[in-house]
Amino acid sequence: MEPPQKERTTITRPRASIPGLCIAIALALCTSALADQRYVVRGNDSYQIGHSDLQTQISYSGTQQLSIVRQGKQTRFVAKVRYTRTDQEGRSSASASFAQEMAPSGELQDSADADPDYLTVLNQPFAIELDEETLRDLLHLHGSVPFDFPSPITGGSLKGYLLRASVARVSGKPAVGVGFDATGPMVGPLPDHPNISMHGKIRMRGAAYYALHGALLLALDETLTITGSLNDRAGSTPVTIVYKRSIRADGAQSVMTEAQAVHP
Repeated sequence: MEPPQKERTTITRPRASIPGLCIAIALALCTSALADQRYVVRGNDSYQIGHSDLQTQISYSGTQQLSIVRQGKQTRFVAKVRYTRTDQEGRSSASASFAQEMAPSGELQDSADADPDYLTVLNQPFAIELDEETLRDLLHLHGSVPFDFPSPITGGSLKGYLLRASVARVSGKPAVGVGFDATGPMVGPLPDHPNISMHGKIRMRGAAYYALHGALLLALDETLTITGSLNDRAGSTPVTIVYKRSIRADGAQSVMTEAQAVHP
């Protein structure tokens, strides 16, 4: 049986500040112009189905370019990635792109999704840029703040909390971090496999770092873990699926640890 495929959930990201930060980790965009930004991307998918120690591993590595185009009151963000995909059959070259449009009201809508492996900086649970008010609120955030947002797999809801992570330098730029940890149920038929249902839970955790000047997303680490059982006419089979993504501004060094990002 093939591993289940991730399902795309389109999210409209409204302009908001903390506690609006907690609505969907959908952090709003400011309107100041920024230069294009390059990123280094890494990722790993692992699937374990059944009690066997046998696992399926897929890894990704590449670079991407983020472009920002402003036309009047409209803003368009486009991320393009070139990467190498490595699995048990070997290596292959691939590319992906993702685009978002920001309306004059500040709402951000996904407009073009050609990113099946979730590698673009725009196709993540954090917005690409904060407005000044949200950044200011983040700098003064103490403790954890509850939130919920749509699951990237089921279209359901994940509930958890946000907290400010450390202040660090990313690619030579001072940045402030925000950590998150959220869980929710994983119940229902698998995408592309309506005859197979899954019952379990999903957990998403990680941290993002935003530039203190310009509030652009400079670094992101996230892990999505699914545990449960696949159920069909033949019976029930345990399954564990882990998706990991790391995106950093070009030239950035590792600036965060799991302990800094989210305290369990």
